[in-house]
Amino acid sequence: MAAEVAKTVALADIPTLHTDGAAAAPKKDEYEVSEASKVAREKHEKDMERILLQRRAAALAVPTSDAAVKEKLRQMGQPVTLFGEREMERRDRLRYLMADEGGDRLPQKQEAKEESVKISAVQKSTFYTEGTADLLRARMEILHFSVPRAADRIARAKRKRENPDEDEEQEIKSVLKSVANFSLDCSEIGDDRPLTGCAFSPDSALLATCGWTGVAKIWSVPDVKKVGALKGHHTERLTDVVFSPDGQNIATASADRTAMVWDLQGNMKMAFKGHLTRLARIAFHPSGAYIGTTSFDKTWRLWDVNTGAEVLLQEGHSRGLYGIAFQCDGSLVASCGMDALTRVWDLRTGRSIMALEGHVKPVLGVDFSKNGYHLATGGEDHTCKIWDLRRKAMLYTIPAHSSLISQVKYEREDGYYLMTASFDNTAKAWSGRDFKPVKTLSGHEGKLTGVDVTSDNQYVVTVAHDRTIKLWSQKNSPADDKEDEEMPDVGEGEQQQHETQELAEMEEEKEEQEQDEGEMEPPVQ
Repeated sequence: MAAEVAKTVALADIPTLHTDGAAAAPKKDEYEVSEASKVAREKHEKDMERILLQRRAAALAVPTSDAAVKEKLRQMGQPVTLFGEREMERRDRLRYLMADEGGDRLPQKQEAKEESVKISAVQKSTFYTEGTADLLRARMEILHFSVPRAADRIARAKRKRENPDEDEEQEIKSVLKSVANFSLDCSEIGDDRPLTGCAFSPDSALLATCGWTGVAKIWSVPDVKKVGALKGHHTERLTDVVFSPDGQNIATASADRTAMVWDLQGNMKMAFKGHLTRLARIAFHPSGAYIGTTSFDKTWRLWDVNTGAEVLLQEGHSRGLYGIAFQCDGSLVASCGMDALTRVWDLRTGRSIMALEGHVKPVLGVDFSKNGYHLATGGEDHTCKIWDLRRKAMLYTIPAHSSLISQVKYEREDGYYLMTASFDNTAKAWSGRDFKPVKTLSGHEGKLTGVDVTSDNQYVVTVAHDRTIKLWSQKNSPADDKEDEEMPDVGEGEQQQHETQELAEMEEEKEEQEQDEGEMEPPVQ
């Protein structure tokens, strides 16, 4: 049988294998490989080379410092950086370049370790970059503005705590009771496309909104009638709008990489250009002399309102920035963004004094309480976190919504409650003392993008992707409360009526009993 097999199958006809595992090419007179097979074989070989390259790259020891990575690229004759390249992308490029060269220029692990230790020692030393004269002037102005305000805030808190006539607990209960009575007062179509931001004026008489049409509008409160529009200069959608502290100007941020300041008549007064990508949020400094803007170019910037000059360009986040808020004193500013990090900066020195880590997804909303030391953040992880700046730690986590939180806002007077807006189509009010839920505002048919509270706590406004503005107010006005106090309680009136009826029945029974007893007595002789 073996001899028959040997006769039918020749040894030369059996394909041999190369060292790489590929079959040897057959003779032309026997068969030819098709084009599809050649393409598939080439693709397979390229995939194998890529896999081997990845394995070699994963085994390499590559510097972690961006400065060392740039130096190594320079030594290899490669571009130090490419257009739009990030630090991690540059490190990965170096890794693959070194792996592609077979590791000839790869430093040994011991050398890499020594280099890393040397770089770490350099990074521990503090270095400064000399600022401009405008920045120095701005820091001095903020210093002189913030110190007296901080002293007044602390003195006011002490007087309130030591005054026996002040009952803070009762005051908080009263405010929260009024918030619990909030109901929908007015609903108005705000624009032709989704709305992205809203803000009340300091005197609570006006409301500003903005949206995807690139137009900001001014509305009267409480009837929500349009009284003006800010249009004609932004070329893309607006992302935020805010009133100045004196209520005379309005600032807008746009995806066209610019911010603008307008007067109440709709005239553009100043434009701020410098960001590399779209803007997210904008905020006025309490002094009104500066505005802060955040952008997806991973920076936030401070601008002089009067001159339009860029006073400060601040880096520090690894991904795009979204939220920004100034402390009531004007000394601190908080920034948050897509890197799930919130940083607190001292405007008087320029230092990042705190990095608040706790969110697991991007942080979109941030706001300071009026007490000056509580900070609220909300993000894509559906939670709102309260931070105590005195302890430099997280104070409480509120599992607030079933979707991402787009904005957080403390009430402006005392910070007794906090509002959160979410993509679950609701806004919620939370106690500023124990962070318990107080009220849920439901009514929007789209994702909420903005919320704000009037300075007198009489109204709350929400805007959403459903293009509507909804104004919420208390069910009972002060006049109604006074009438309720003057009117007797229904339960007490019913009880009085019941007691009077019982007394009358007892008197009737007594008279009937005396009459019966008189009839039973014998007549007088």
